[in-house]
Amino acid sequence: MPWSRAFEDPIPLPGGRQLVTLKDAATYIMKLPKGEQHFEEWQAATEALIMAAEDRGPLMHARIGVLRALNRNIERTLTDRKEMNWGRRKLKRDRK
Repeated sequence: MPWSRAFEDPIPLPGGRQLVTLKDAATYIMKLPKGEQHFEEWQAATEALIMAAEDRGPLMHARIGVLRALNRNIERTLTDRKEMNWGRRKLKRDRK
């Protein structure tokens, strides 16, 4: 029964499908090529899934593990950040 536990939010896959339960995520990992299954990220995701299924760990850790493994090749960019104005703030009385 624990493998049928559903994630709070489904995990979207690149092809448009979604992983809804722990069993879906485990099946997805088992269908990966053997070489890819041995990557550190997938090993951590698998361990988190097993712990969540055995009620030894939170379900959120399993979800985060799978998401990190799916997005391991995506480079994060911080160009969307708003530029900060680190100058001195002007008080209302100093404005003209």
